Amino acid sequence: MKRANGRAWDELRPLKITPGFQSFAEGSALIELGKTLVLCSVSVEDRVPGFLRGEGSGWITAEYSMLPRATVTRTPRDSSLGKVAGRSQEIQRLIGRSLRAITDLTALGERTLIIDCDVLQADGGTRTAAITGSYVALFQALQTLVNMGIISSIPLKSTVAATSVGIVHNYMMLDLCYDEDCNAEVDFNVVMTNEGKFVELQATAEAKPFSKETVDSLLSLSEKGIKQLFEAQQAALEATRTY
Repeated sequence: MKRANGRAWDELRPLKITPGFQSFAEGSALIELGKTLVLCSVSVEDRVPGFLRGEGSGWITAEYSMLPRATVTRTPRDSSLGKVAGRSQEIQRLIGRSLRAITDLTALGERTLIIDCDVLQADGGTRTAAITGSYVALFQALQTLVNMGIISSIPLKSTVAATSVGIVHNYMMLDLCYDEDCNAEVDFNVVMTNEGKFVELQATAEAKPFSKETVDSLLSLSEKGIKQLFEAQQAALEATRTY
């Protein structure tokens, strides 16, 4: 089945990851997935949350926000509302969990890595794009710490990336854009490591319950897409390597 933008049902949107997009962050990456653009940066601070003080472990946390005109109509900034919106809280917790799951936090020492994900333009899949781009920014930040002699090696246990899959008008589709997501009968967000393990599955039926067979098929489709995301992450990091 051909989609509105000409993609096949099992095809990602055009993808580009630009590492080192910001000059001053310890690590950064701009990820472009179709019309969705997310800027991910990592900052390092010599502190940890209170519950980790004296434990000899580091921490990774995330903040997520969307620029007011990232969407068709203006979205007020969280600061103007005096609180972080519930959706933003949910997504930034997901990003933090996804990156902590693949990092040896004890190797960081008592340091916090803060991942900022700012959506410049939103056309669906902002949370999954943020996770995929944040991995590249995190790797770059850890490489910076290694180069400075602060840590001895990059403490990542695996790669992590994420994508969306769903059923739209009875057809399975990979990497939903906004219009497809709005019309999806079933919608999955899948976070996965390059070892084939899942960090998180977010699955929702909008119209009717789905079967185990549907779950298996959608997970296989998501795995196909995520393998391509791993390749793009690796290519982006290779481009920054000095020989």
